[in-house]
Amino acid sequence: MSDKKWSQLDPRQPASYRITFEGSLDENWLGRLGGMQITTTTREAQKPVTTLSVQVRDQAALIGVLNSLYQLHTTILSVNRESCRESSNDSQPDSHI
Repeated sequence: MSDKKWSQLDPRQPASYRITFEGSLDENWLGRLGGMQITTTTREAQKPVTTLSVQVRDQAALIGVLNSLYQLHTTILSVNRESCRESSNDSQPDSHI
């Protein structure tokens, strides 16, 4: 990734992220994580994998979501920042955290 692209990232601005982790969330978490799209895929003889697509107001809010997942003892597989265009499914992720 070029330095120019990194310089455009502002941790104080809203951004969209795709968070993937092992496990699934029950219905109680849907309200708690309001505004997120949640997709769970089951794999034969393995733990399910859940993907959260979320827009957060800043990176502090992102850390709040990640801390909630940590408290659930989930194994986080990836956190990817998405560009505005990816929200409409026509771009690649900006960065991998």
